[in-house]
Amino acid sequence: MVQKYQSPVRVYKQPFELIMAAYERRFPTCPLIPMFVDSDTVNEFKSEDGAIHVIERRCKLDIDAPRLLKKIAGVDYVYFVQKNSLNSRERTLHIEAHNETFSNRVIINEHCCYTVHPENEDWTCFEQSASLDIKSFFGFESTVEKIAMKQYTSNIKKGKEIIEYYLRQLEEEGITFVPRWTPPSITPSSETSLSSGKQAAALAIVTPEAALKEGPSSEALSNPSGAPEPVATTPDDKLDADYIKRYLGDLTPLQESCLIRLRQWLQETHKGKIPKDEHILRFLRARDFNIDKARETMCQSLTWRKQHQVDYILDTWTPPQVLQDYYAGGWHHHDKDGRPLYVLRLGQMDTKGLVRALGEEALLRYVLSINEEGLRRCEENTKVFGRPISSWTCLVDLEGLNMRHLWRPGVKALLRIIEVVEANYPETLGRLLILRAPRVFPVLWTLVSPFIDDNTRRKFLIYAGNNYQGPGGLLDYIDTEVIPDFLGGECMCEVPEGGLVPKSLYRTAEELENEDLKLWTETIYQSASVFKGAPHEILIQIVDASSVITWDFDVCKGDIVFNIYHSKRSPQPPKKDSLGAHSITSPGGNNVQLIDRVWQLGRDYSMVESPLICREGESVQGSHVTRWPGFYILQWKFHSMPACAATLPRVDDMLASLQVPSHKCKVMYYTEVIGSEDFRGSMTSLESSHSGFSQLSAATTSSSQSHSSSMISRVDKRLREPQ
Repeated sequence: MVQKYQSPVRVYKQPFELIMAAYERRFPTCPLIPMFVDSDTVNEFKSEDGAIHVIERRCKLDIDAPRLLKKIAGVDYVYFVQKNSLNSRERTLHIEAHNETFSNRVIINEHCCYTVHPENEDWTCFEQSASLDIKSFFGFESTVEKIAMKQYTSNIKKGKEIIEYYLRQLEEEGITFVPRWTPPSITPSSETSLSSGKQAAALAIVTPEAALKEGPSSEALSNPSGAPEPVATTPDDKLDADYIKRYLGDLTPLQESCLIRLRQWLQETHKGKIPKDEHILRFLRARDFNIDKARETMCQSLTWRKQHQVDYILDTWTPPQVLQDYYAGGWHHHDKDGRPLYVLRLGQMDTKGLVRALGEEALLRYVLSINEEGLRRCEENTKVFGRPISSWTCLVDLEGLNMRHLWRPGVKALLRIIEVVEANYPETLGRLLILRAPRVFPVLWTLVSPFIDDNTRRKFLIYAGNNYQGPGGLLDYIDTEVIPDFLGGECMCEVPEGGLVPKSLYRTAEELENEDLKLWTETIYQSASVFKGAPHEILIQIVDASSVITWDFDVCKGDIVFNIYHSKRSPQPPKKDSLGAHSITSPGGNNVQLIDRVWQLGRDYSMVESPLICREGESVQGSHVTRWPGFYILQWKFHSMPACAATLPRVDDMLASLQVPSHKCKVMYYTEVIGSEDFRGSMTSLESSHSGFSQLSAATTSSSQSHSSSMISRVDKRLREPQ
């Protein structure tokens, strides 16, 4: 397996030329890196104007490896070839390195670049990527991989310290400014040399083909040419090392690399908004920074969030009054670490009454809204306290817990809630304080604990009776002034006291079943019928140019043609009469036509994307960046095979064409308009987004599943499947 590393962008608040002066002091040897024994210059080139300087060094390394392994390998030192290409005119330094020793057994490639900050020309940016591929090593492949990664990450940590060390050294010597390169005065004799210098510059930054041996990959750490991608091209798509430390926390170099690679994969494959960096990091932490596992669970969660509109739950859903009155839980200040504090008086809550009055799904939705609110509060506290806060503390008071809380439907609802929260909100619980646990608690814990992740269980602190009042208790985690009054504190807690839900509010099993079905079969997807001669069209009004129209639709029946049109004027609403231009809207009931028959293409409206033919069973996902404000029409049109001019139509075919039901297609679609500043995915064309199954969905589906399988069964499964 190829090990990869990608660094965040490291910013030095010094000019490029001064950084280069500090960097050159690392050679021929560097006392700050004990393993770096020596280096010899094997090749060097300088252009006549002095703008280009290419130097190739052979570096001698003393790897910290077991003596037995060195003896088996038959070497005491490992040699690397490093090629530095400095372009003083463009103010860039590209560094390429590969191993010379055991190059037929181990392939190591490293790419680094120093460039000028895109927003401040007096600052310097640094990026680094590397790959390690061990083909064979005398049966010690795993050991060599661990040694190599340990040595590499150790040197990464020292990289910034080394530059800063030599910067201080330069300052002590009175060198605080290095002038920029300026071209020599141009004379006829020097024009040729300048031209050759430009050619040398072009050759100097070409990456050896050895760096491309791995082939293209969705997780590639460099661009297709193999050279590190310049920071100036897409600064908004990159993570700054200072930003990571400020908002995400202290991560090891390999953890930073995992975050950047997974984030990059989402940008390349997920159309629309991608999760926030904090959310991506939570999934990585939950899977011990295993990118493949984190990516799988995150894609499943993204699909789940999209289907059930979880992103909008705080804005669109109001909890029923029964929950507001009898659900004994709420947010209450924060703990000593700045985490939001949620208080749940479970012992005072009538779980049976809530389930009988509302049903399992309403409780689940309420818990989801609590989790969404927790994420929002974590972001706020990160800004308030000036340090990363990515989780919250939950205080559960069990006073009053008894056997009625072990009512089977209530326990079933609790297990379902735990399952959904564990799958979609990993690493959001920082600490769980369980207070005043009664004798019946071990029974409940035996039922619940198997469904809780091991990492989550380690965050549980359980206190029986009044043990929470002593050393190691509540005061270690919560400030005295915010301890709730019902726990002996002086802070008035506004969390509802709960109590028994009146039986008059209970619902019958049939009512609850219908209500549950309504809640969780609601989906952002709409269905439409498409008939021959009667396309289905939707209207999207764009106010700001450069907005992004995104779509995701499944062709459930028949073949269709997908088009996007633009018009400066709004189409008239569909007519209801049977003689007008919209006379074929009635067969399906959910078929709408907006483009009037008298409109002419090129005069009244224009096509903004090439027509896309979509076959039955396909799923299509894509986006369009709008160039002008106005009205955009998304159209799904019946696709008919072109008739052969050499043959006359048969009577049977003519009769069949009169039967509208035989010329019916069905699509399920979802569209969304995203502001350009919020669109962080790849802005691909229609053609590139057309696939047998969307990339996001494919990531959550078994690789053996056929891309051309019927979307009807897939959609039905999506709606029935418990989330």
